[in-house]
Amino acid sequence: MTTDRASARAPARVTVPELRRMKSRGERIAVVTAYDATFARMLDEGGAEVLLVGDSLGMVVQGLDTTLPVTVDEMIYHCRAVARGTKRALIVGDMPFMSYQVSIEEALRNAGRFLAEGGAHAVKLEGGEPMAETIARVVSVGIPVVAHVGLTPQSVHAMGGFKVQGRGEDDAERVLRDARAVADAGAFAVVLEGIPTDLAQRITAAIDVPTIGIGAGVHCDGQVLVSYDLLGLTPDLKPKFVKRFAELFADGRAATERYVDEVKSGAFPAPEHSFGAAPAKKSDAPAKPAYGPSDA
Repeated sequence: MTTDRASARAPARVTVPELRRMKSRGERIAVVTAYDATFARMLDEGGAEVLLVGDSLGMVVQGLDTTLPVTVDEMIYHCRAVARGTKRALIVGDMPFMSYQVSIEEALRNAGRFLAEGGAHAVKLEGGEPMAETIARVVSVGIPVVAHVGLTPQSVHAMGGFKVQGRGEDDAERVLRDARAVADAGAFAVVLEGIPTDLAQRITAAIDVPTIGIGAGVHCDGQVLVSYDLLGLTPDLKPKFVKRFAELFADGRAATERYVDEVKSGAFPAPEHSFGAAPAKKSDAPAKPAYGPSDA
């Protein structure tokens, strides 16, 4: 009985202190983006410690060319959906463009909405030294923050495109200063995007909080991938740093082709997918939730 009760308990929620302990133990952290409840459940049950509700949804969900048009309201909507599908992973909400840059007061207000309305456990914001004061203030009111330095997509126009950062001694020192500044300001983790592997290794050794790499090599404390890239749902977008662990776009297209063929031929729906005139005999087994009507 005791064993049954223990196995029925919800899994322990990943926390900010636990992520810090993972760095100290040398245990790698797996982060994946999520945008809805179904994906969140799949990724959560798959073992990801952190689900990032990324403003990347602008590109992979909304079909935009950049993340810049994404709004706070849209982000909170998707955070709520992810929260409903998640039992174990820490949920981080990505603060979109101009939701935290205008003033510290506005950053506080919007960050609070992610937790109060969106069900997130933490927020992420881009920028290094210029954002240190904002990070410190958000952290001071009890909102955990993930920082993001290196290639920062919200600054894509200033950077001249999605280009690797930190090449050359001066630029590398700038990124290192940024990482130190945001860690000192209280960020509990730092995303390192689009920087050389050796620089990411230097930063990981230089700061006490976990580094999460995306296009930053193997020496980071953890890695993050966009779920649509990981699952092969972006057939026309294949960045160098992405490994595709499935090809679900191709699988989905093939499944759709089979469905269309069976509709055209009359093979679907078959008798087992149709309702008879007489009710089916009731089963003693508990009914499972369904989208449509049943014969019961």
